Amino acid sequence: MIDNLATNSPAAGTYCVAALYHFAEFGRYEAFREPLQALCDESGVKGTLLIAREGINGTVAGTDAAIAGLLAFLRAQPEFAALEHKESRASKMPFLRMKVRLKKEIVTMGVEDIDPNKIVGTYVDPRDWNALISDPETILIDTRNDYETAIGIFKGAVDPNTKTFREFPDWVKNNTGLHNKPKIAMYCTGGIRCEKATAFMKEQGFDEVYHLKGGILKYLEEVPAEESLWEGACFVFDERVSVEHGLKEGNHKLCHACRNPITADEVTSRYYEEGVSCSHCYDTRTEADRDRYRQRQHQIALARQRGLKHIGG
Repeated sequence: MIDNLATNSPAAGTYCVAALYHFAEFGRYEAFREPLQALCDESGVKGTLLIAREGINGTVAGTDAAIAGLLAFLRAQPEFAALEHKESRASKMPFLRMKVRLKKEIVTMGVEDIDPNKIVGTYVDPRDWNALISDPETILIDTRNDYETAIGIFKGAVDPNTKTFREFPDWVKNNTGLHNKPKIAMYCTGGIRCEKATAFMKEQGFDEVYHLKGGILKYLEEVPAEESLWEGACFVFDERVSVEHGLKEGNHKLCHACRNPITADEVTSRYYEEGVSCSHCYDTRTEADRDRYRQRQHQIALARQRGLKHIGG
């Protein structure tokens, strides 16, 4: 829900960040791209929205009024009338531009005929999540990728260590031990990956499959820190890099060479050079790569001196 106490002026307050997705049969998605892009551009909304035949997914930021207008526009479409979203705040605009992209899938698993509108796991509200994942008869699985799980994870969760969501189906098929307990609980950042992940698990013969409604973001918003089973921070796909309980901005930075989140301690590493390298990528990049990144970082620094925002920074 939009915070009516916030001012609509970014200079006087914070930006509203809205994470949203909705699965629906959306055959007219190609024709919808241009008016959606135009609306966002006119209202100053920035971020990324993916639209496909299977629906919409993305995260955007803007003034409260602009985000409210965008959400009203989306919900006025018959396909997205039941669209839900999650809100948090950002002290500065967390995106550089607005992109509306046409995609084959709004979240890419790469498995044909997975339709969350037909089969999906059981939703579990954040307030009921602790009881489920504390049950010894439950296997808890994080469906996110390794750079996300590196900075935060639920206590006791199994981490598949995947590089991309496309690797998840093979990981499931290669881990026969997942059948050893009757309940499978799954979670991701905002809920969308679990829509497909739980649908896939059901099709693989798992009966009791559950997923966290609203994802980690909703859990961190609703569950008090003193009751939480979440450990660390939650990676987000914008310039904030991470959020913590209450959805306050975290302390992570982003290495612009490899896009990995880095901690304050990692910033002090001898391998860290802003915009050039970090301990995650130093050994996988060449000196020629780093020279190229330094040139880009120099352009970013020049743009900052002129009071401009460089697209690479």
